[in-house]
Amino acid sequence: MPEGHSVHRIARQFTANFVGREIAASSPQGRFAEGAAEIDGRQMTETFAVGKQMFSSFEGDVWLRVHLGIYGAWDFSGDVSTSLGQTGEYSRKFPQLRVEDSRGETSLSSIGAPRRTRLRMAESEAESTLEAWPPEPVGAVRLRLLTDETCADLRGPTACEIMTPEGVEAQLKKLGPDPLVDRGGSAEARFVEAIAKRRTPIGILLMDQSVVAGIGNVYRAEILYRAGLDPHRPGSSLTRDEASALWKDWTKLLKIGVEVGQMMTIDGLRGQRKLDALRNREDRHWVYGRAGLPCRVCGTPIALEEMQARKLYWCPGCQH
Repeated sequence: MPEGHSVHRIARQFTANFVGREIAASSPQGRFAEGAAEIDGRQMTETFAVGKQMFSSFEGDVWLRVHLGIYGAWDFSGDVSTSLGQTGEYSRKFPQLRVEDSRGETSLSSIGAPRRTRLRMAESEAESTLEAWPPEPVGAVRLRLLTDETCADLRGPTACEIMTPEGVEAQLKKLGPDPLVDRGGSAEARFVEAIAKRRTPIGILLMDQSVVAGIGNVYRAEILYRAGLDPHRPGSSLTRDEASALWKDWTKLLKIGVEVGQMMTIDGLRGQRKLDALRNREDRHWVYGRAGLPCRVCGTPIALEEMQARKLYWCPGCQH
């Protein structure tokens, strides 16, 4: 499932390539034909992400809400004029190197649920010269947004709907704080208070989008490991310092994820280990996806169980 960092990266693409431009909207698949007709021909005025959801406004107070869910993704083609590759901390030693993730987790052309087949298609489109514009839709495209230079195709979302400003406001009120949107101490305080008053296991609370927006299965497992917290501990049993530390670590990891395009959760990687981590998920996480393997720190086999029908990875040796 695409987590918060991916949706923020998608919003950056739209801000760079679609905001301020008149949009031609269509539904090649046909399932969103009426909604596409509502925004067709209007100028996009703003796009932003909160957690796992993206909101785009159009002239006339018409809004589009997209939630990618587990399988959704946006594919971009044409003139994609923004820098979303490895930057900052992860590229100072390799400024000319573009590192592609082996599972397609990060790509300029395709952002969302990683799929090898679609990534190959996207890479092929990016490398070839388009003979016709716009390109022919590939697969079940729910929504196509098109400018003179750039095309964005949406596949497989959980939600894709037209909303009023009032509907957007109501939707936003349901979401917990997002560190890249809700800055400052008040957002952290909301998070800490939401944790403190619930006896629900912290492993469930971190996935509750009304408590904190943007955390999914990968970040949940990694944040709890980094904090040394048993995922079964009731939220109300955490000290305020422990809850505050979770928020600060989520803020740090989210910023890295947006910058890098990957959920990098092991700090201090250098040289070949850094390159390996950029290419392979197995080399950039502490516990996620490592069921049965020895913990990188204590050697205890990583546990795998279901928590609210989602896979939970954790180390019984380090997290207690």
